[in-house]
Amino acid sequence: MQAPLPIAKIRTSPEDFVVEEIPAYAPSGKGEHLYVTLRKTGKNTLDVVRDLSRALGADPRSTGFAGMKDRHAITTQTISIQVPIAEDAEAKLAQVSLPGVEILGASRHGNKLKPGHLVGNRFTITLRGLAGDDAARVGERLAEAGRVGVPNSFGPQRFGRDGQNPARALAWLRGEERGPRDRREQRLLFSALQSMLFNDVLARRVAAGTWAAVLPGDIAKKHDSGGIFAVPAEGRDLDDAKARAEAGAISPTGPMFGAKMRWPEGAPRDIEREVLATVLPDASRLEAFRALGEGTRRPLRLMVADLSVRPIDASGGLTVSFVLPKGGYATTVLATACQIADATFRASDADSGEEGDESSSEPSDSA
Repeated sequence: MQAPLPIAKIRTSPEDFVVEEIPAYAPSGKGEHLYVTLRKTGKNTLDVVRDLSRALGADPRSTGFAGMKDRHAITTQTISIQVPIAEDAEAKLAQVSLPGVEILGASRHGNKLKPGHLVGNRFTITLRGLAGDDAARVGERLAEAGRVGVPNSFGPQRFGRDGQNPARALAWLRGEERGPRDRREQRLLFSALQSMLFNDVLARRVAAGTWAAVLPGDIAKKHDSGGIFAVPAEGRDLDDAKARAEAGAISPTGPMFGAKMRWPEGAPRDIEREVLATVLPDASRLEAFRALGEGTRRPLRLMVADLSVRPIDASGGLTVSFVLPKGGYATTVLATACQIADATFRASDADSGEEGDESSSEPSDSA
């Protein structure tokens, strides 16, 4: 019987959880959208967007950001605010003072930021309370994650207060209950259901030992370009795809179910059909909710880049640094090495959508 993973405390202070957004592009310097790069402490993204927009006299509904960032942390990210070109927005910004927010820079651009407009996030996380040899054990497991990746599951914060959002979404989709009127809440519920079903498919692939290996008929994703392609059913091209997966260049994908999602073939398709049928026998119901999510593919494996681990002191702690692509959850990586005791997690925070960044766009097909 395998020994339980060591318990590590995270977020005992905001300084113990540091996130830096890696932008997909730099602003051009021209346009009606002001890109503001800021560092926030103890604040959630939506509150900062609202407060900064009002301070600049802008409509919060015209603002944009690439991804939500955790409240219980020190996080750096860029948001865009629509300000007429004739206005001296930079001068206004210099007069703004918001508690817990440090303005790092600003430049104009022609379009607003949208979800997914980032490369990924760099995390620097302190793990505390590791006794005896536990720190060494955790460090070894994290090093392994840096070499081969980890199962790309969604964390519990994706599923809302007490984890009930998927159940609420199902009751709505089945016509058993009326859904919420608020559009953002509708999207949160639908996203929670998509995420739960993805985790179910991933759990089956983990149990079968195929979460990092491609099967005939899989839809695979290329980690360098983001392109997706169908894995051949046989032959030399299948052998090549298996070798590329073993080398970490590509990974199989799982379903974010929706009316336009691309389906795999063969055994992977059978698994996904079976998982969907357990909760929604009539898959055509997805068509009615197309506006909340048309469906996409998400890698079953999360690749971890630039990972480093160092001890912090003799009391039994580690500082871990790594980079994840958009959509990746830091706690997913940590959970492969230790049991996480989050000093700040409360049920009321669980539906914030913060920590990972998830793009709703589907990668382009390519071979």
